[in-house]
Amino acid sequence: MKEISLYIHIPFCKQKCLYCDFPSYSGKEKFMDEYIDALNKEILEKAEKYSISSIFIGGGTPSYLQDLSLKNLLITLNKLNLKENIEFTMECNPGTLNRDKLEIMKKYNVNRISLGLQTTKNSILKEIGRIHTYEEFKNNYFLAREIGFDNINIDLMFGLPNQKLEDWKESLVEIAKLEPEHISAYSLIIEEGTHFYNLHEQNKLNLPEEDNERLMYLSTKQILEKRGYHQYEISNFAKLGNECFHNKVYWNCNEYLGLGVSASSFIDKKRTKNLDDIQEYIEKINNYESIIEETHVNDVKDDMEEFVFMGLRMIKGININEFKKRFNKDINEVYGDIIEKNIKKELLIYNSEKLFLSQKGIEISNYVMSDFIILP
Repeated sequence: MKEISLYIHIPFCKQKCLYCDFPSYSGKEKFMDEYIDALNKEILEKAEKYSISSIFIGGGTPSYLQDLSLKNLLITLNKLNLKENIEFTMECNPGTLNRDKLEIMKKYNVNRISLGLQTTKNSILKEIGRIHTYEEFKNNYFLAREIGFDNINIDLMFGLPNQKLEDWKESLVEIAKLEPEHISAYSLIIEEGTHFYNLHEQNKLNLPEEDNERLMYLSTKQILEKRGYHQYEISNFAKLGNECFHNKVYWNCNEYLGLGVSASSFIDKKRTKNLDDIQEYIEKINNYESIIEETHVNDVKDDMEEFVFMGLRMIKGININEFKKRFNKDINEVYGDIIEKNIKKELLIYNSEKLFLSQKGIEISNYVMSDFIILP
């Protein structure tokens, strides 16, 4: 059996966060049960022929599912050909968790949870549209530990409205004290179509200055490394042995199957994306119709760009020999001028085996990686 990773998309949210542009919806709870029934059909139809090396249930808010729907989904996933000791992650919002949900997850082999906290400051949580307080987060974190979860990620965000450098440092120190196995630390990006985008266009969003945001990023590495977390990707820090296997599948351009509304897949050089409408998805699944909305077959140019763009997100960078093995070309044949230009700017470091971002390059990574999108 071909070995792949599996992504499952749950599109429901109790409330849409003001910065979120992910394919997720509030006010559609009436479709939950039907959606899970349809999703289970898609899972059994498409995933049974593979050996599953990791599972990631994301959203939306997977922990917003009702207990019975959550149980039914997990029972179906456990019917698949799962590799022994696979990483099985579920995203959770602290405002939708409770003992019953955590016990269901634990019973059906979820062994890693990702808690979306964003900040420890309650006033900022309210301003960005989160439905929980820091106290609720802590209660559910300790509850998860009590139930036996020993692999927990916590999501944090910097560059938030009215967030000061000291606020961010305080969040990092507080969370590091809890000793989660993994911390994801992202900067806020204002995405079109979000409430924050509209406010930003009207100059009604009080965001930190660019220099302050840069200091927030620099302080992240300093504070977390001092407390035993190593940075293995631009926005991700882990204790030894707790890097996220599933996310590395994406960054290494390995194959994965995405199921559910809006989910994307990459198998046999083909990228597909499912349709976005929940009701249409349910109808088409029940009528045995295709729910694939987009298909793109990668050519060599696509593969090279993705390999470099995604690989540079990893702190260890790109393996030069792996590039040659995949594409039968030396990386300098394709990107020599771009590599040389960025080395001269001290943004890239190149040795005999690896190409990776310098510390300066990491700080402006999007600028560096955009150079590799168009082949010379």
